[in-house]
Amino acid sequence: MNAATLSRWLLWGEWRAHWLQILVALLAIATGVAMAFSIHLINTAAFNEFSAASKSLSGESDLQVHGRSGFFDEMLYPRLAGHDGVQLANPVLELDVAVPGKQQNRNDHRLKIMGIDMLRAMAIAPDLVGLPEEGKSLDRFASDTIFLSPAAMEWLQVQQHDYLELHAGLETVTLRVAGGLVRARAGQRIAVMDIGAMQWRFQQLGVLSRIELKLENGVNHAAFKAKLSGELGEAFIVTEQTDQEQRIANMSRAYRVNLNMLALVALFTGTFLVFSTQALSVVRRRQQFALLRVLGYTRRQLLRQVITEGLALGVTGSALGLALGYGVAVSAIQLLGGDLGTNFFPGVKPGIHLDPALALLFFGVGVSVTLLGNIAPALEASRAKPALALRSGSEDTAMARLSAPWFALICLATALIFTQLPPVFELPVFGYLAISQLLIGGIALMPYLTAHLFTYLLKCQPARPNAVGMLALARLAHAPNQAAVALGGILASFSLMVAMAIMVTSFRVSIDQWLVQVLPADLYVRTAVSGDQGGLLADAQQQIKALPDFQRVDLFRTRQLTLDPGRPDITLFARPVDRADPRNTLPMTGDILTPGTIPDHVMPVWVSEAMVDLYGYKTGERVRLPVGEGFNEFLVAGVWRDYGRQFGAVQMLLADYQALTGDMSVNTVAAWLQPGVTADQAIAALRQLAFGSALEISSSSDMRALSLEIFDRSFAVTYLLEMIAVVIGLLGVAASFSAQILARIKEFGMLRHIGVQRRQVLALLGVEGGLLTVLGIILGFLLGWAISLILVFIVNPQSFHWTMPIHMPWPWLASVAAILLVAAALTAVVSGRRAVSAQVVRAVREDW
Repeated sequence: MNAATLSRWLLWGEWRAHWLQILVALLAIATGVAMAFSIHLINTAAFNEFSAASKSLSGESDLQVHGRSGFFDEMLYPRLAGHDGVQLANPVLELDVAVPGKQQNRNDHRLKIMGIDMLRAMAIAPDLVGLPEEGKSLDRFASDTIFLSPAAMEWLQVQQHDYLELHAGLETVTLRVAGGLVRARAGQRIAVMDIGAMQWRFQQLGVLSRIELKLENGVNHAAFKAKLSGELGEAFIVTEQTDQEQRIANMSRAYRVNLNMLALVALFTGTFLVFSTQALSVVRRRQQFALLRVLGYTRRQLLRQVITEGLALGVTGSALGLALGYGVAVSAIQLLGGDLGTNFFPGVKPGIHLDPALALLFFGVGVSVTLLGNIAPALEASRAKPALALRSGSEDTAMARLSAPWFALICLATALIFTQLPPVFELPVFGYLAISQLLIGGIALMPYLTAHLFTYLLKCQPARPNAVGMLALARLAHAPNQAAVALGGILASFSLMVAMAIMVTSFRVSIDQWLVQVLPADLYVRTAVSGDQGGLLADAQQQIKALPDFQRVDLFRTRQLTLDPGRPDITLFARPVDRADPRNTLPMTGDILTPGTIPDHVMPVWVSEAMVDLYGYKTGERVRLPVGEGFNEFLVAGVWRDYGRQFGAVQMLLADYQALTGDMSVNTVAAWLQPGVTADQAIAALRQLAFGSALEISSSSDMRALSLEIFDRSFAVTYLLEMIAVVIGLLGVAASFSAQILARIKEFGMLRHIGVQRRQVLALLGVEGGLLTVLGIILGFLLGWAISLILVFIVNPQSFHWTMPIHMPWPWLASVAAILLVAAALTAVVSGRRAVSAQVVRAVREDW
């Protein structure tokens, strides 16, 4: 038999004899690779598709001019059209218009409509030009026509020549579907109108959203951009397509990175299961390897054999993971959409593209992680001295190096240092490194803790101890290394499950409590707003206030502001705020000016936590915001907690906003009911108003329920990872205890020889499994709790710029702990039935 044949024979024999342990290790590796690969495929496909769809809206423009505070005066257009170096200028008005009959309170009940100059668009954005019926080319310029993309027609269930009703403020606009578009990307729901007709029909006369510029040949884009920015001043921003792509990337970067990191953590967990499987396999075959060494197998050949076994695990598991990951990605696109339920990339239908280089990268990561878990067992197998290894009872000494606590303490100290380091490129890189070091250190400390704990419990035995209990404690106290290895994968799975459960529960409970604070009114009334404009004018406001069903009515005005072209817009809220003590109105973090100390002549603003992280705003400093004509100065009076807007929000007094802008319209009305008045009665009264049919009315309870539904949909992948951690933990329990019991057949044979009964051996195994699992649950809970602190207080603030208190999901944790405990005890007993069979009595003959 040559070396290659012998290697294959040893590998196949091991896999066939202990297929359960091998299957669990393969599942762990495959699951980690699959989750990481699928999440990357989905996010990459969705981002690329959304970026391409956004680029198609800009056409072939070189530069775009936007107003920092939304719409701007259209008189800028002729100035730019005649500017030196500009070949063509294209004015655009873009609105998100509500569609009657579509579900309210969701982003998917609005249709994006673009008003363009059809003649100029043919040269700068030809994809957006409408395709009218043959012989009716003038429909492109008609005041009552609209052109829809295929996805929009399907969503609205209309065809060419049908009539479409849309809400514009408090009025209903009826338009004729004159045709489709030259080209629109799959899933892109957009509509196009003549810009003049759109300004008139949607009450946006004299304003534009942006102006697209195509420069003359030979003009330096960077120099022209810098010059034009200086000419236009702070009220406008000039961007290129690359700026828009960077902005889109920044929108979802934190979410994408965190999902990828969680998936890699799942793969990292597989490393410990591989280590556990391989280490126990090496211990069980210690005498077999020693015999091979005596028969002429060299140390290098033995090292190569064990590494080959790990490599086979990695290759097989990674290949399965790639296939599973691709299938998961395709299924997730169908079920959750390209945004995984987060609405970062709305209205896109990406197709999954399998990049061989990318697949090879994830395959290499899976194989590398597997080999990482296989290194220590392989080195131990090659370094063992044959004479000592042939003797029974030397199994635990094979892993004696694991009991030294110094390596674990170094890892834990490194984790502590990492938690104090700042983010890298606004990402919690050191936070995730701290989690990995905490996992490694916690698991490496297991042998030391196991030996000392069970030694102490053994010493605490009564004068007449129970034989089974004493034997179990003696085994665990004097052979702690095997027990610790068996619990390595279990501890990793359970601790990560605990950490994710605490993090998600803390976030969900915090959001629920936050919603109660930010939605105190009984009803919220909004208009079917067009873009960033307000819909309720003074007369409509007075009619709502005059209704006898309400005891209090507050008015809100929201709009978007652009502070940094490379970042998503921030949200400005103009509303009544208790100036003396904002805690009566807003969910403040505690970082506020002393109540009553703001001078009367100063305009205060209250900023969200994201504004502090992203823009450096601090309580007590003065900031400039593009509100009104140009920029105006405000005093930061405090920081409030905002879970709804990741990229920043500012609250200011409605009176200050109206004084600066002259805009007396509002977007939202918050209404408190009179005692004895039901929500249905108040809604009926609102519908009786002349403009009642154009109102969107929601109760605070419905809005809270919808917000929590969106939260659950956004964290669907996290829930899936949490369940996978539980399943892997249960499988790890079965595989680890099964492997450990099979390695102890001689020990059980000796116990049977000295008179220990079969049921006592089974009881012994059940007690050992229970004690080990209890220890694993306690340590896993402590380790998971520590990891959850990093997730809640470091990863979340550095990724999403919000803070939250810790909330413990005790029922869930107790349920999983009980399941693990029962599974461990049952597995130990079931596996032990073979170990205490009649054949086990003859196993000791090998030592005679």
